Amino acid sequence: MNELSPCLRAVLLGASNLKASLPLVVDLLRRRAGGPVEVLAACGHGRSYIAWSRFLAIRHLPGIAGCGLWQALEDRPGLSTVALLTDAGNDLVYGAPVPAIVRGIEACLEKLAARRAQIVLTPLPLARLERLSPWEVRLAVSLLYPGRRAPWPGLLERARELDERLRRLGREHGAQMVEPEASWYGIDPIHLRRSRRREVWERLTGVSESPAVDRPQARIPLLGAESLRLAGRALRTSQPAVRLPDGTSIALY
Repeated sequence: MNELSPCLRAVLLGASNLKASLPLVVDLLRRRAGGPVEVLAACGHGRSYIAWSRFLAIRHLPGIAGCGLWQALEDRPGLSTVALLTDAGNDLVYGAPVPAIVRGIEACLEKLAARRAQIVLTPLPLARLERLSPWEVRLAVSLLYPGRRAPWPGLLERARELDERLRRLGREHGAQMVEPEASWYGIDPIHLRRSRRREVWERLTGVSESPAVDRPQARIPLLGAESLRLAGRALRTSQPAVRLPDGTSIALY
């Protein structure tokens, strides 16, 4: 195999937790693979699985289940593939019905299973959500989702339902479940504590603590997704958006 040929493909699906840690996740996957990795990532702050979502009122990204990642995956030759499916709760705050969210996530899982991907799935962080008081919910939603309402405990009931169905889907598609721990989160009930990020992503990628390797970390462009809307203007970026010296590539969708 040419030294610049990828020895592992990684499909990374999520929202702000994944976006904030994407360079770390890519580095861990390179360590796991022992060589270059072909990364296909659909993530971003406020990202939805089933509909266009916005961040700071001006940046819009397509739903993960319907973005260009899946056609790109279908067009690629076979390669050992790992997949991380995370951050599945944003659509609840956007008011999407649980069955619609489940259908979108199921579509992702079916496409990953068809490529014989090794799937790692994180359920909702119910261990943290169950401890929230109504005022904490109102504060978190007002800060993280301006202009949205999150009636409590109705939102919690929907989160429980989605979590149960997500676990069922994971079992049906042979996914490995990694349970979110309440201690991963602080006052903000959905975003990982900065001090716990490495530990969490090591668990999700299956990479145990090991000596650091001197390799350049990826710099992820802020507006590098294949398709997005910025202040109402449609933008397109050719992929991959990032190429590293070792042959690792990162395509953003």
